[in-house]
Amino acid sequence: MKTGLPVAVIGAGPVGLAATAHLIARNIPVRLYESGDTVAANVRDWSHVRLFSPWSLNIDHAARAILKRHGWQEPRGDGLPTGGDLYEAYLRPLAETPELRSVIETKTSVNAISRQGIGKVVTTGREDRPFSLVVQNGAVRVDQARAIIDASGTWQNANPLGASGLPAIGEAEATDFNAYGIPDVLGTDRATYTAKRILVIGGGHSAANVLLDLARLAEADRQIELTWAVRATDLTRVFGGGAADRLAARGKLGSDLKSLSQSNRLNVVTGFSADAVTVKNNAVIVSGLTTRGGADLGPFDRIIVATGQQPDLDMTRELRLDLDPWLECPKALGPAIDPNLHSCGSVPPHGYRQLAHPEPGYFAVGVKSYGRAPTFLMATGYEQVRSVAAYLAGDLKAADDVQLVLPETGVCTTNFGARSETDSGCCGGPATATADACCADDEKAKAEGATGCGCTTSSKSEPEKAMAKRSACCG
Repeated sequence: MKTGLPVAVIGAGPVGLAATAHLIARNIPVRLYESGDTVAANVRDWSHVRLFSPWSLNIDHAARAILKRHGWQEPRGDGLPTGGDLYEAYLRPLAETPELRSVIETKTSVNAISRQGIGKVVTTGREDRPFSLVVQNGAVRVDQARAIIDASGTWQNANPLGASGLPAIGEAEATDFNAYGIPDVLGTDRATYTAKRILVIGGGHSAANVLLDLARLAEADRQIELTWAVRATDLTRVFGGGAADRLAARGKLGSDLKSLSQSNRLNVVTGFSADAVTVKNNAVIVSGLTTRGGADLGPFDRIIVATGQQPDLDMTRELRLDLDPWLECPKALGPAIDPNLHSCGSVPPHGYRQLAHPEPGYFAVGVKSYGRAPTFLMATGYEQVRSVAAYLAGDLKAADDVQLVLPETGVCTTNFGARSETDSGCCGGPATATADACCADDEKAKAEGATGCGCTTSSKSEPEKAMAKRSACCG
């Protein structure tokens, strides 16, 4: 491969900018591509949303070092920034430093990536060929790079309203009634939701944020009728750990949502799987299934679809990727972040090894590395890119020294898994939350001096243990 080629970083959000800072700190040539008009364009889309993680978890240390050289005043560590604060006080100043400004190209899309002169099928000499990036900034050109750090995120690729993962029948025809993500219902979008019948679909933090904002709007507008439809029948995980959450704001978000759901200000429909949307008399009706059979919800004037996002894999179609079959993240990472098993605080540290693919030199980082898993924290992305940058610099000791301690949520998989019949009838049920065991029988065997029940072994790595839990009948 030609020497002197840059590393291409795709996406100038918090993690992409951090990756660029780490590469600059190691004197590695880098080029940062951002499709938006400015850096952090996706963050600016949710500028009204307050993060539940404090400044201390949202600033990368390599980025901090560059900013400090230029007299930057760091925000107070325990403060909770909004997306707008994150952009104005951290991301924009970082992008405007001389070190980063010279390598950032905005309004520039990376449409596709391949290897120079060969397709996906060719093996011989593959890793000796540079990457070819089809880049568009007005005109289309092809750039070359020695490695790819893909921090393009998932924000622009919202999941549909349909519970099957496919758009609901009629969803496209109801576009004028639908919003995706977290609209600014207390600010720029306020008029759209005033005096309206509103349905919110989704069971994550995005849904919680928008529901609480709509409840505040309804305090001043009693004509608002608010309905929340969620697929889960048990909302324990949705409400989170409350006061037990190590991130107090995250715990309060869940507690406030729980209080709202128990009030007469919100109609809650659990166990609902949407499959069709019908426009009638300038309103929409959402049809689907519940535990009791078919049901129609509505009519509504507005629908907010807060069902998360997924990665756009078109750009990497000509690369050899080894993806988890259902999460669409790196396969080695899948067992450690599977939302069926894990919350934010239970993901083990991981770096370049878990992020690697059969395509040498390509790494998806940040929220894109989590694929469809919803439990990503920014601090995770910062440690990912630190490890990847060290690897690309040839510093394997630093690359392998992955350290990350995430704040526990106060609610773990075994807490809500214990409510199901399958968990109580196989392998003695789940292990206690603090045990290094795949099930209750495994925990008991280890307490008695044995190596375990056979589901897993103490010699396995953390991702291997997670895989064992994922595949075992008691997981």
